[in-house]
Amino acid sequence: MYNYDTNLFMSHLYEGVYIVDAKRKIVFWNTGSEQITGYKAEEVVNSFCFNNILRHIDAKGNQLCFGGCPLQNTLETGKINENDVFLHHKNGHRVPVTVKTMPLYDSQGKIVAAVEVFTDTRFKEDTYDENKQLKKLLEMDNMTKIYNRNYLEFTLTSASVENNQFGTSFGILFIDIDHFKNINDTYGHNTGDEVLKMVANTISSNIRAEDVFGRWGGEEFIIVLKRINLETMKKIAEKLRITVKNSYHKLEDGKEISVTISIGGSQYKSGEPVEALVERADGLMYESKQSGRDRYTIK
Repeated sequence: MYNYDTNLFMSHLYEGVYIVDAKRKIVFWNTGSEQITGYKAEEVVNSFCFNNILRHIDAKGNQLCFGGCPLQNTLETGKINENDVFLHHKNGHRVPVTVKTMPLYDSQGKIVAAVEVFTDTRFKEDTYDENKQLKKLLEMDNMTKIYNRNYLEFTLTSASVENNQFGTSFGILFIDIDHFKNINDTYGHNTGDEVLKMVANTISSNIRAEDVFGRWGGEEFIIVLKRINLETMKKIAEKLRITVKNSYHKLEDGKEISVTISIGGSQYKSGEPVEALVERADGLMYESKQSGRDRYTIK
C-alpha cells in the first residue's frame, strides 16, 4: 500500500494536500492545508472528509461531499479530476480553491487511496500578478517596453553556454539610430522618446518569434538571434533597415519625423567571452556609420 510517511516533502508545499483512504478517511494533512482551511492536522486526521470539514460546494451552491465529490469519483473510477470549488474554512467563511484529485494504487494495481491537491485561487492569482510585475521590472525597459540591458546580458550568457555545450549557433545585431542627437536638439527629448518607441515597435514587430530584442542603452539596441547564419542575419538586417526608414512619428503640427539605423552584426565564436561578441558587433555598426549610415555591416 502507499506509504504516506515517505512523502514528507508534501508537508511543506504551499498548496493544500490531503490523502484519504478507500473509505474517505483522512490519513494525511499537510501544512498548506492548515494554512488555507484553518484546520490543524490533529483536528482532521482519522476523521472522514465528508464529516462537516471542508464541505466543498460548487458555484451553484451544490454540496459536493454528498453528491459529485471529486475524491469519491477518483476512488471509484481512477479518474483524475480538476475543479474550481469553494471550501469551508474553520472560521466559517468560504474560500475559492482549485482542486485536483488523483488515485493511489497498491502493488496489485488496486485503488487504495486518493490525494487531493488544492490551491487558494486568490493566492494563486496574487502570486502570479506579483511575479509578473516583478519580472516586468527586472526584464523590461520602462520607456520602450522591450527587454532591458540586464535581460539581454542574461540571454547572451545563456546562449553562450548553450553554444559551448551543444553547438547551437547564435549571433547579434547591434543597432544604433542615426543622428539621434539632432532629434533631441531640434524637437526636444519628449519627441526623442517617441522616436525611440517608434523604432522599438517597428523592430519588435519585424523579427522572428524566437529572437530576443532589447534596449542596450540610449538609442542603441541589440537583437540576439539563435540558430542563425550570416546570410539570414543579413536578410533580417535589411528588412529592419527598410521598415525603420519607412516608419515615422507624427508631430501635433502634422510634421512626420523619420530616422534611419546603422547595424553591425556578427556570430558568436565558441569559447569567446560574450563581451567580445558585443564589442565586435558594435565595431561593425560604426563601420556602417562611417560608410554613410542607413546600412548594415555583418561579418
